[in-house]
Amino acid sequence: MGDSVSFRASAKVNLALAVGCVDPGRGDVRHPICSWMVRISLCDDLTLDRLPSGSLSRYALMWAEDALHKPDIDWPIRQDLAVRAHLLLREATGRELPVQMKIEKRIPLGAGLGGGSSDAAAMLLACNELFDLCLPIEQLHHLAEQLGSDVPFFLRHHSALVEGFGERITAMGEISELNLVLCMPPFGCATGEVYRRFDSYAPNQREFDQAIDRVRALAALDRVATDAPFNDLARAAFELQPSLAELAAALADLSDRPVHVTGSGSTLFVVCESALEAEMLADAASERLGAPALAVGLGSPVDSGSGSGR
Repeated sequence: MGDSVSFRASAKVNLALAVGCVDPGRGDVRHPICSWMVRISLCDDLTLDRLPSGSLSRYALMWAEDALHKPDIDWPIRQDLAVRAHLLLREATGRELPVQMKIEKRIPLGAGLGGGSSDAAAMLLACNELFDLCLPIEQLHHLAEQLGSDVPFFLRHHSALVEGFGERITAMGEISELNLVLCMPPFGCATGEVYRRFDSYAPNQREFDQAIDRVRALAALDRVATDAPFNDLARAAFELQPSLAELAAALADLSDRPVHVTGSGSTLFVVCESALEAEMLADAASERLGAPALAVGLGSPVDSGSGSGR
């Protein structure tokens, strides 16, 4: 076996998410956003081994032993976002880049935590290092945009404002501390369906501008209050999955704190004052609510956890 690198692909939460309406005059079906996104300690593990020239690449996806959810990984391997990142990089460089990929997943599917996007960004970074491609971050960013709106964030950012359609990213200062409890039900929220429901009450431009100002003000702080996060998609996610609304109400009763939604769902989160409080709440929620809960903190910097086996 040749050289090897390993990367942690961190999940993210949207600590604030403002969503605008589609502009039919532009013929663009995407929704503009302004979101404060932060990496958290929940992660997938990517290991990439360099194969001899002329070898066929091999890809393996599996659930880590400590994953809270382990549904069947039943999608065609070439549709996986990390594999698509590798294929796109091959096309962009004109090189075969033969690898053996293994991803051990912990981030649930369809959960609003960005697992697939983070895996794809990790693949771009890992290949760039493994094959000494020396591609500048700007070129990786351009490739990431072709894979999905969240992928560029995961290339190099820890805490950032993400605006437009995901292409405008502004790094924010470090948060002094973040202690969250994630509650992850055994179902996801279909992103397209959530946005379709959102369209029935999407804000006008003035309201969207006000929400953007609110996101930016929150992102400028170095600490997150328990009631500070907000998500314009929460109502639509609750309408789409009434059982998610019921779980959120039960978690609010148990924690006596506001309950928030990340992304388009289905993961709920609560901001706690300390790591100990988060651990205690996670244990209680897992025991009483019938949905796995996990205490998490801030994720590692983007390049932490990478190591060469050279």
